[in-house]
Amino acid sequence: MTAVGDFVRAYDSLLADWPVDVTPVDVPTPFGSTRVNVCGPESGAPLLLLPGGGATSTVWVANVAALARSHRVLAVDVMGDVGRSANDGAPLRTAPDLFEWLDAVLDHLGVTAPAVVGHSYGAMIALAYALHDSRRVDRLALLDPTSCFAGLSARYLLHAAPVLIRPTERRQRRLIRWETAGAGVDPRWLGVTALGAAVFGRTTLVVPSRPTADALAGLTVPTTVVLAGGSRAHDAGRVAENVGRLLPSATVTTIPGVTHHTLPMAPAADVDAAILAAVG
Repeated sequence: MTAVGDFVRAYDSLLADWPVDVTPVDVPTPFGSTRVNVCGPESGAPLLLLPGGGATSTVWVANVAALARSHRVLAVDVMGDVGRSANDGAPLRTAPDLFEWLDAVLDHLGVTAPAVVGHSYGAMIALAYALHDSRRVDRLALLDPTSCFAGLSARYLLHAAPVLIRPTERRQRRLIRWETAGAGVDPRWLGVTALGAAVFGRTTLVVPSRPTADALAGLTVPTTVVLAGGSRAHDAGRVAENVGRLLPSATVTTIPGVTHHTLPMAPAADVDAAILAAVG
């Protein structure tokens, strides 16, 4: 059995490799302690980063240098998921709980309305939060958002099923290797997410419902959707079409050759440019 210490060492080692000075902050909330890795100038506009499921905040290693030049970056480990946040307070069971948790994190940090960047599951949370209370989100960047504008592909679900049923280090590595064809994956991050799967096992993620057309029509937050052209999690072309139909005010950018799991990592310059264009 993989020890928690192995995961913590891998996590801390990757965080130490971030190309900017980072301050880990443990934020108290009614649901437990939330790890927020903070970097960038204190005077910078706040930028909240929400990672994909099982990815942890360390996944932003390739992007954080560009983002932290002008923004105060708040990279969060999502409560209830793999990472250094601990749901040892009130149970986190519903989407309103997620919103209350995010409110508590931002309130503690003294942030009213950050720009929010979410990848995959993090994009689901980001979109749901903006729909819940647009006053708390300045701008929205959704990176290859899953189950927001289209469902996951049957082929992806088939390959992900073993991880969803009984996560192990080997199964997590196999899924990511299949989806990415082994290209563009930072081996340090792969070690973190694979060890996280082994240590945390099946997490009880709170998954917001897919927004209705009426809900999306009422979204007032400026939104950019950045798609991985080579994603095997869903059909990027179909997602783009649905965004155009359901959220015509949104900007849609597709980065060719990038897969779902590598979008926050490679090619970093393209992803950085898309995020910075979205958040200002």
